[in-house]
Amino acid sequence: MAAIYVGREVCGQCHASEVTAWETSHHAQAMKHATESTVHGDFNDAHFVYGDVDTTFTRKDGKFMVRTDGPDGALQDYEVKFTFGVSPLEQYLLELPGGRLQALTVAWDSRPKADGGQRWFHLHPNETIKAGDPLHWTGLQQNWNFECAECHSTNLRRNYDPVSGAYKTSYSEINVSCESCHGPGSLHAAWARKDTGWQALDWTKGLAVSLDERRDVSWTLDPTTGNSARSAPRGTTHEIETCAHCHARRGPIWADVPPGAPMGDGYRVALLDDNLYFPDGQIRDEVYEYGSFLQSRMFHAGVTCSDCHDPHSLKLRAPANGVCAQCHAPEKYDVAAHHRHAPESAGAQCVSCHMPTRTYMVVDPRRDHSMRIPRPDLSVSLGTPNACNGCHADKSPQWAADAVKSWYGVLDTGFQHFAQTLQAGAVGAPGAREQLLALASDASNPGIARASAVSRLDRVDNSAQRESLRGLLHDADPLVRRAAAEAYAGAPAEVRPDVFPLLNDPIRDVRLQATQTLATLPAQDLSQEERGRRDRGIEEYIASQRSNADRPEAHHNIGLIAMELGRAAEAEAEFKKALELDPNFVPAAVTLADLYRGLGRDAEAEPVLRTLLARVPSAAAAHYSLGLWLVRAGRHEDALAEFKKAANLARESAHFGYVYAVSVASAGDRALAMEILRDLLRRHVYDRESLYAAASFARDLGHQEEAVGYATRLAQLEPNDPDIQRFLSQIQQ
Repeated sequence: MAAIYVGREVCGQCHASEVTAWETSHHAQAMKHATESTVHGDFNDAHFVYGDVDTTFTRKDGKFMVRTDGPDGALQDYEVKFTFGVSPLEQYLLELPGGRLQALTVAWDSRPKADGGQRWFHLHPNETIKAGDPLHWTGLQQNWNFECAECHSTNLRRNYDPVSGAYKTSYSEINVSCESCHGPGSLHAAWARKDTGWQALDWTKGLAVSLDERRDVSWTLDPTTGNSARSAPRGTTHEIETCAHCHARRGPIWADVPPGAPMGDGYRVALLDDNLYFPDGQIRDEVYEYGSFLQSRMFHAGVTCSDCHDPHSLKLRAPANGVCAQCHAPEKYDVAAHHRHAPESAGAQCVSCHMPTRTYMVVDPRRDHSMRIPRPDLSVSLGTPNACNGCHADKSPQWAADAVKSWYGVLDTGFQHFAQTLQAGAVGAPGAREQLLALASDASNPGIARASAVSRLDRVDNSAQRESLRGLLHDADPLVRRAAAEAYAGAPAEVRPDVFPLLNDPIRDVRLQATQTLATLPAQDLSQEERGRRDRGIEEYIASQRSNADRPEAHHNIGLIAMELGRAAEAEAEFKKALELDPNFVPAAVTLADLYRGLGRDAEAEPVLRTLLARVPSAAAAHYSLGLWLVRAGRHEDALAEFKKAANLARESAHFGYVYAVSVASAGDRALAMEILRDLLRRHVYDRESLYAAASFARDLGHQEEAVGYATRLAQLEPNDPDIQRFLSQIQQ
């Protein structure tokens, strides 16, 4: 018999103290109907001006009303249906047609007035976001049904109908209640009541998921080190992954995942990507806690979330430094000889140095859960932040590094040792491939860092590197296996079948990535058995994307697979559907244009790109694609203008800058092309194609020493490439 959701009232019949603790938690206040007791913002004819929009907050007939710009940019009146969150900010959900609830981006700062609160503010204060932008409150990225609902309500069912484009979203409880974490409770209640057949449930107590990692476990302090060790290794991560469902930067990959299922069965967890984390793994963008905690020494020592947090009240297990003193001797660590600050000061708090904050949503400071030792020396060499300068902003990182050295003598590098390697991979430095593979193969490093190393591989170019990558396909960590399967996408076709075993991986996220990699193999190169396995993988992959049919990314992904399989009509329909859901979705327009090129319908590509650019003139990829189209059309001067826009808009893209420089050279101005490449190589020191072009152009312009410098740098990057070595010899001659 399948368990069903019964609600916290049933849970409270036996677990009254837990429900009482929960009632004051942020989980209990995650979402509420808009009432006098739940709406704390100023609705007494309050005004907030953002750009040229004056948003007004009023009351009418017992309802809370907002007058603001709607989907067409015109002022309209909306009723507040729900409050969303409570501290340090409160958002309000407004209703749009099709069952959509949208999160208003003018939020209420619920902090005390003395702390700067009790005011209206905009979540994007340094931008002017207008109707039609995905970040506008009426836009795709502010849609509660997809973006927010799953983590603010219990037993959420999105219930999106792709035919009508409407939602019938449901939940069993409006907020994050007991069964959000413990799963549906009917069988547990039946066991507790000793209902007929309860004996069959006795071994699990009818629980959908057992969160028992801390049961019968103790921590023993080692007086020599001042640190504690777990009495028995943590054998599972059920509790951590239960929390991670909402406390992780991840994307959903399946519609209905049972409680207790591995994280990768329902979600694709983000790695330590440059736009999300700093090279040393510190938080950069809003990544929540899971990806950080996986990097920590605490995770690897067996700590779980509830070792530090009460899971019902969400309060810390002890005040201030007491939560750390559960495992770390205060006589060793909670003293000035260790923290070097005045007792009871902010600097004397463990979290100030080991879990510094970064502020999101303007007013919401979040602590970094990687629990690292401050490394101002890495700030000096890599530009990463450090806790010391977070407080001493008037000082330099070198000052902080010198202070740490003077205090402690030998530098304690901490648990995380991957910053330089991930940075080398990000910029493509000499020897980066070997360093990345060495990091990825070292199981003493955090799995998420090892997977991130694999994700930075541009390619593997010799048998030893390929053997290392092949070994990672069988790694114990699913994040590493997923990254290895993705890295194979750029491998020669004859070695990509190495990935076939992952089509049967126990983790769905890994299987889906393996399918993507293998979809590029020509069917005629596969045996009948291999085609059958791949076809089953493709069915699961498409089902995964269909579970997110309300998102343009999902349709784009299906279109890409259809392109690989030669199903052009299906691909075209999916790209068009993506643009229907979000006319600003750049990848769909660019890929649709490329599809038309491949089909010999190149004339149809130009209006697709120009329509997109009329809406999103800052879309560098679309300017680049249009430039390529103009080259094919013989309109080289117009193409040059588009390449210039692409290069200027996306200075982080070395390739766009390279293509612009080559186009300028082709137009006859090699001197200007050389200036463009010099600027580009100041920002992208190790970009291979730019180095090759710069060496060639410098030689042709008579700048021999400069040409040799670029060619030498290129040869250092690719010491095993005979073509590059010959090129260096030619330049030197």
